[in-house]
Amino acid sequence: MLSGDPAALKQTVRMVMGAQQSQGGIARDWAKLDSRHNLHPFTAHKDLRQDGVRVITHADGVYIYDSTGHRMLDGMAGLWCVQVGYGNLELADAAYEALRTLPFYNTFFQTTHPYVAQLCEALAEVTPEGLDNFHFANSGSEANDTAFKMIRYFWNLQGKPDKKIILSRERGYHGVTTAAASLSGIRSMHPQFDLPIPGIAHVSPAVYQFEEGRGLSEDDFAQLTANAVEEKILALGPNKVAAFVAEPVMGASGMMTPPAGYWPRINAICKKYDVLLWVDEVICGFGRTGQWFGSHTYGIEPDIVTMAKGMSSGYQPISAVALNARLNEAIVNAPSEMAHGFTWSGHPVASAVCVKNLEIMRRLELVGPVGDRNAAALQAELATLADHPLVGEVRGVGFLGAIEIVKNKETGERFSGAAGGGVVCRNHAISNGVMIRACGDTMVMSPPLVITPEQSKELIDAVRRALDATLDDLMAD
Repeated sequence: MLSGDPAALKQTVRMVMGAQQSQGGIARDWAKLDSRHNLHPFTAHKDLRQDGVRVITHADGVYIYDSTGHRMLDGMAGLWCVQVGYGNLELADAAYEALRTLPFYNTFFQTTHPYVAQLCEALAEVTPEGLDNFHFANSGSEANDTAFKMIRYFWNLQGKPDKKIILSRERGYHGVTTAAASLSGIRSMHPQFDLPIPGIAHVSPAVYQFEEGRGLSEDDFAQLTANAVEEKILALGPNKVAAFVAEPVMGASGMMTPPAGYWPRINAICKKYDVLLWVDEVICGFGRTGQWFGSHTYGIEPDIVTMAKGMSSGYQPISAVALNARLNEAIVNAPSEMAHGFTWSGHPVASAVCVKNLEIMRRLELVGPVGDRNAAALQAELATLADHPLVGEVRGVGFLGAIEIVKNKETGERFSGAAGGGVVCRNHAISNGVMIRACGDTMVMSPPLVITPEQSKELIDAVRRALDATLDDLMAD
């Protein structure tokens, strides 16, 4: 059973895993099966099938375990998403109850169910003000694809069929569906799939002051990056620009925090030209930046918000698009049906888990005093790495952190070579018992919100050891 004594359950998991691993190469069989059949995301498959995979077998709290028994503090919360940590029995019980009661029903054909109705109410209590109508999907990419379509639909309903261009930022990441990947400003994602599609424009620079604004004050860089958005809108024509999409903190391209003053300027620019402000909160939502949404943290005034990941703490695949009254009223009063939706839009099991996840986060005060304490401890520990010879900058907000690996701390010069320092550091970090991510030569982390101050120290101490080993390797080369 999923319910019961947590300690007994964890002991059972350990016993089962130990028995499996002692049965003559079970762990190796998992790797072989995977290599035989599994096409992984964002992977050079030829290299992976030559080198083999790491098999993660179980997890507990902020720790994950691989098939060799190696324990790692998960400094990435899965993929920016496991807010309440692993092994939460309340979430497991919520899923179990829903599976027994209503394992599936759709929300097509004028039907609903209690789980999604409750989820709508729970989300409306935490989303940015005025965004209290939702359409559900299954991933951040699908939510962003949905928002892309809804924005076009809205302007058609307004009698402005030419107002269709969606402006995005260089280095931004919005997912992998055709529209979402086209919106993403990570150019390496485009050539293999003949992207981007028409109707999308990108603006540069992004909000990466470490590389794009060296020598400028924070306010001057905020003005520069905001001006770039306004200039692009004017160049394209305000009558043709439908929306500007951006992450509160740019995540997958290297955890780039915005300069102070950037977002108030963007709010004003979008209002000035009647360009919808679409905020991609897939990473930043649900406490990741220290408040419920990044929009709260930075004073953003969105018209439309996309969310996923921490919405269910990663325990179930689910995402949503939140609309303000202007967009919602246009769609609700449209003369015909909106021809869009997914089989699993508002899936009952996923919805039940999300409702319980939000309840747990509130009860544990993970957006509140406990979360503030945990985030402050993480940021304080992270700041201690600034003196390391390899570190050109540390930055962070809430439960997000980044470390820039450089050859020269004064100029920001990087190490040469295909791998640079990031992959080397990541591998040493894993060996030292922490899972963090390399985005080029930027090391990023986003641990579960339940990480304690003591565990934050454990995380950063291991990262320092990884940096020391990386320095030895790079200097030897």
